Amino acid sequence: MFRSFFMSRKWFLWAWIGSVIIVSVTWYKVQVDVQINEWFGTFYDLVQKALTPPPGSVTIEEYWAQLLIFLKIVSLYIVIVVILEFFIKHFIFRWRTAMNDFYMAHWHVVRHIEGASQRVQDDTMRFARIMEGLGVSFMRSMMTLAAFLPVLWGLSEHVTELPWIGPVDHSLVYIAILSAASGTVLLAAVGFKLPGLEFRNQKVEAAYRKELVYGEDYDDRADPPTVIELFANVRKNYFRLFFHYLYFDVARWSYLQVTVLVPLVALGPTIVAGAVTFGLMQQIVRAFERVEGSLQYLVNAWPTIVELISVYKRLRAFEEHIWDHERNGGEPRPMLAE
Repeated sequence: MFRSFFMSRKWFLWAWIGSVIIVSVTWYKVQVDVQINEWFGTFYDLVQKALTPPPGSVTIEEYWAQLLIFLKIVSLYIVIVVILEFFIKHFIFRWRTAMNDFYMAHWHVVRHIEGASQRVQDDTMRFARIMEGLGVSFMRSMMTLAAFLPVLWGLSEHVTELPWIGPVDHSLVYIAILSAASGTVLLAAVGFKLPGLEFRNQKVEAAYRKELVYGEDYDDRADPPTVIELFANVRKNYFRLFFHYLYFDVARWSYLQVTVLVPLVALGPTIVAGAVTFGLMQQIVRAFERVEGSLQYLVNAWPTIVELISVYKRLRAFEEHIWDHERNGGEPRPMLAE
């Protein structure tokens, strides 16, 4: 999954130079988000001033000027984001191509393994799709955390005290870390059975699919009793998945909805005391959400991570046969043409 792309001379430019490009442009996107967060503070302070008597304290020209600043910030950003997403899709497909070439070069070794065709075609496609979403979002979360943590650290100085606790220096940073950590532990505890069920789900689906494929060519295959039994295994595993996802989703969505209130609760005494302006409050809340959201990466991505673990386990078991073959002196066949 990784050696075929990142340790191949053929794919060196795409693997390493492409990774540098993705990281660099993603960091630029995060920096633009920091600028937008600062703009929110200025803009909502202007709105508060305009809504406070006497009328006319803010001219329409000043209002349009603030909106124009926002357009200037995001104009280049939009172009770069579109190009980056286009580049990432090509990057990920090259990764899938590298895996496909590697597996097909060893097809004579692994063709007898259960679901071999599915692992080469479907699992590599799913692995590439998951890595596109999961990998990029992880990198973006870490960069957002690196950019917004100092911002939130500084903005926390405006928080006078916490409810029921009192004054705490840089309190919002600690609250964001505690909130995200509690959610991560919670979902890890309630969702620990899901990866194994997803892995088994792929096995029963593969067995059912394989019998149907044989039934296309042989009259004595895919007979009703066999198909009924295989599909019963599929149904049984899906119903178990549905049940475990039921209480997992209850915990996940309850946590995510409750955390919306966390920064507002923490800012309660500060807002009531009138220690911050409306613009500064918006700036603090937005920075808090960015930091907390970055720390909640595992919470938000857990269902996708479960799917990735399942695919990884299938491909890893597939590759073990290739490693055994190479350790015993076997040679791969020529790679497919690009």
